[in-house]
Amino acid sequence: SDVGSQKERVVTEEEWLQKWEMGNIGFHKEEGHPLLQKYLDVLLNGRSGLRIFFPLCGKAVEMKWLADMGHSVVGVEVSEQAVKDFFSEHSLPYCEEPVPEISGAKMFQSTSGNISLYCCSIYDLSSSIVGKFDGVWDRGALVAVNPCDRQRYASLMINLVEKNSSYLLVTVSYDPNKHKGPPFYVPESEIKSLFG
Repeated sequence: SDVGSQKERVVTEEEWLQKWEMGNIGFHKEEGHPLLQKYLDVLLNGRSGLRIFFPLCGKAVEMKWLADMGHSVVGVEVSEQAVKDFFSEHSLPYCEEPVPEISGAKMFQSTSGNISLYCCSIYDLSSSIVGKFDGVWDRGALVAVNPCDRQRYASLMINLVEKNSSYLLVTVSYDPNKHKGPPFYVPESEIKSLFG
């Protein structure tokens, strides 16, 4: 198979939390991702005031950037530290409340109300909890999801988007036999079979 030894690889929630605790977050981009700036028109498609979803958001600076443009941003991240870092690094006041439908989950919302970050497993979310989205910025989520969970992830994403939504997906291309991931290699053929 062209995914090499990665097919069976599993990264646990604890490993992700440890990456944040240790500051081992080479995947975080301080300046924001150039591909979002390049393809912003594709994401927005001439529309304003969109609801935009950031799966496995970390402390992505693009969340504030899009919120400042008048969009409503919702993210999900397993690391509470990442979520709190996002608000403190942008000097954004926020409130924190439990998510009644998800045991142990918290939602952190900017006082302005246009940024809501859920701290929980992405698989605990559903459209009944977070609603539906006009756009998704998947900068490092699909490539971070364990290969065995990709179908589950894609099904959730498809369930969270409106019919006329835009989905920007960034993947990485490399020889999967030389790197165990994450980021995982996701061949284009698999992306097509996952998302149609």
